[in-house]
Parts: sequence; C-alpha cells; structure tokens
Amino acid sequence: MKLDEIRGMSDADLRARVAELEEERFRLRFRGATETLEDPLRQRTVRRDIARVLTVLRERQGEQAASKAASAAGASAKSSPKAAGQTPRRGTTKAAKAAR
Repeated sequence: MKLDEIRGMSDADLRARVAELEEERFRLRFRGATETLEDPLRQRTVRRDIARVLTVLRERQGEQAASKAASAAGASAKSSPKAAGQTPRRGTTKAAKAAR
C-alpha cells in the first residue's frame, strides 16, 4: 500500500483498513503455524502496512491536538492579567523573585 493512497483515505477508512489488516495478519500467523505459507513475505508486508496506516492516523491526531492547543493558548493569552490591562500580583514576576 502506497503512502499517497493512505493519506488520501479518511480516518474511518483508515481504521477499517487497520482492522482488515490485523485480521489478515492473524490468519497468516495461524496458517503459518499449521502449514507452510505460499508467500511467507506477505506477513512482513501486512505488518508494515499496519504500521504505515497507524502512523498516518497518529500524525492526524497530533495535528488535531496541536490545533486545539494553539486555539486554547490563544484563548488563555486573552485571559491573562497583562492582556486584560491588569498588573500581575506582587512576587509572581521573575524580577520580583530575583529581587528577594
């Protein structure tokens, strides 16, 4: 499976694909234990395909978390005392701590 194909799929499609590949991996392992496989390298390709799909899913989750964190940081910056025009409490700044 090519990486371009994987990136073109939706998250739901990727999760379904992982389930299919995990099932195929199980069947290959089971069949490999009971008889000789026609293509033993198929186990390797299935395992690597699973890793590729999971990597893309994790990248997407990281991007979503980063965008949420960025929007939350923007909201928290607006609620800080400096943004509201207030002075911070005494002793909370680095200069005040250094002056002690």
